[in-house]
Amino acid sequence: MTAEALAQKFQVLEELGCGSFGVVYKAIEKASGTIVAIKQIDLESSEDDIHEIQQEISVLSTCASPWVTQYYGSFVKGYKLWIVMEYLAGGSCLDLLKPGPFNEAYIAILMRELLLGLDYLHSEGKIHRDIKAANVLLSGNGQVKLADFGVAAQLTHIKSQRNTFVGTPYWMAPEVISQETGYDYKADVWSLGITAIEMAMGEPPKGNIHPMKVLFQIPKDPPPTLEGSQWSREFKDFVTRCLVKDPSRRANAKDLLRHRFIRNAGRVEALQELIERRQDWEAQVGPRTNHRRVYEETLLVDLWFLFLHELMWMQENYLP
Repeated sequence: MTAEALAQKFQVLEELGCGSFGVVYKAIEKASGTIVAIKQIDLESSEDDIHEIQQEISVLSTCASPWVTQYYGSFVKGYKLWIVMEYLAGGSCLDLLKPGPFNEAYIAILMRELLLGLDYLHSEGKIHRDIKAANVLLSGNGQVKLADFGVAAQLTHIKSQRNTFVGTPYWMAPEVISQETGYDYKADVWSLGITAIEMAMGEPPKGNIHPMKVLFQIPKDPPPTLEGSQWSREFKDFVTRCLVKDPSRRANAKDLLRHRFIRNAGRVEALQELIERRQDWEAQVGPRTNHRRVYEETLLVDLWFLFLHELMWMQENYLP
């Protein structure tokens, strides 16, 4: 079937969101009446890269987990790659943060569901590599799903053999940036800890700093901590266990599922209150964003990776 014929199978209804890699639309499959989400990505890469992306999506379509967004397939029409995936009416946690940060009870539920998703992916030999609030989606009844594997390497082995620089700076584990010894699924656990702080504070640590500067700071600075008397000791300890700089000492998803903060989490249906809160907020102020564009940027730049390490070497050897 031609790309034109495939595109004709869907009626695009409305735009859901726009990111650094493309635009996501709500659409309906005409034959079945099924509501889907379609991400359209402008292509500026080679045919080999496009083929690799489509192979990746083909692998993703085999993922069978209630905590992972279902991908249905992809095709290229004109200069755009269309990725067809499950539609989740609740939106992303980044959208749900617009009225303000989450309280601890909601974060505990979200962390438990995300850990279940990560435990599944890691057991399948897959690393997500871009965990953040923007990539956590909710269904209308509050079900939590990991989404956007556009920058996730689907690995046949847990250890990454690819020296590519992929992800979003604020959420990156130190070992992903330094690339000194490679990295594995523990990088997702670091990103989960940063996401927990993002949900609690409304933005990730260093969110007010330009991403290029953050790339230098994360490997050198002590791990972020969750500050504030409003947070329980269990929540603070959970974040601390995620944000251990040495990945060999960092907890894995299965370990963290046994943490008291997670064991005491409530029912997933409670997350519907976050969806209702956002709806009420939008009714008052309108569907506008209050998140800075700078911290939504995602880097996928091998040349920048080489330039960065050259600068870091010069800083260590020549600069005072």
